[in-house]
Amino acid sequence: MKRTRSSARQTSDEVFGQAQGTAYGVRGEASGEGQGTPHGATGGAHGAPPGRTDLGRRLVARREALGLSREELGRRCGADANYVAYLEDHAATPAIGTLLRVADALGVSVDDLTGASAERVPGRSGARRDTALVPIGEDECRQLLGTHGVGRIAISTDEGPAVFPVNYVTAGPGVAFRTAADSPAARAAGTRAAFEIDHIDDVTAGGWSVLAVGVLTAVTDGAELHRLSAVARSHPWAGGPRSHWMTITPDRVTGRRVVHGE
Repeated sequence: MKRTRSSARQTSDEVFGQAQGTAYGVRGEASGEGQGTPHGATGGAHGAPPGRTDLGRRLVARREALGLSREELGRRCGADANYVAYLEDHAATPAIGTLLRVADALGVSVDDLTGASAERVPGRSGARRDTALVPIGEDECRQLLGTHGVGRIAISTDEGPAVFPVNYVTAGPGVAFRTAADSPAARAAGTRAAFEIDHIDDVTAGGWSVLAVGVLTAVTDGAELHRLSAVARSHPWAGGPRSHWMTITPDRVTGRRVVHGE
């Protein structure tokens, strides 16, 4: 009987996880628990193994962002640390069940973990007929803002309106972010600006957005600068010398959500 490529790939992964469990130890199949591993220490992008694929790079980046060792991730997803090391450092082709467990343990989707959605513009699915746009109350808007993430700051410049993505943290009633001292956002201090976040669900053709509008100010108080640096969850993804803290304290917070009928 002729086997398809996908079934052969899954069978290969299952054989790897079971017959060779003593080497890379998928827990609960052949190896049992508590194998221990010389690969337990975390490894960064520098000096990455030559066999590491995009899946491995993404797995390492997310695991280290969460502060997890390979052993800790293994306990979360039911795999031995040696198998986690194999996924990170070799051209592995894990079955969908394995990807689902690892992605769930890391708090991401399978598409995020594999990079399938990295170059795909969201919102390409067709609209549904049973759709309505409903407002979101301010309390829920602030819940959706959460503690940190990536949003967009909209400002006015000499060249016209401009929108920039920024890593943000919530700071009391406001939103704070770091930028370069000579950036357009820094030069916009003292003007009214807008901050926006959103979420798009391509599967359901739905989503939500939150908009906060207020005056953009530079943070100069030493105690506040220290506090913001302490609560920042990440350095700016853009890198470079971005240590100039800005805040927008909104006088208007609104949101909208796309909902569907039953």
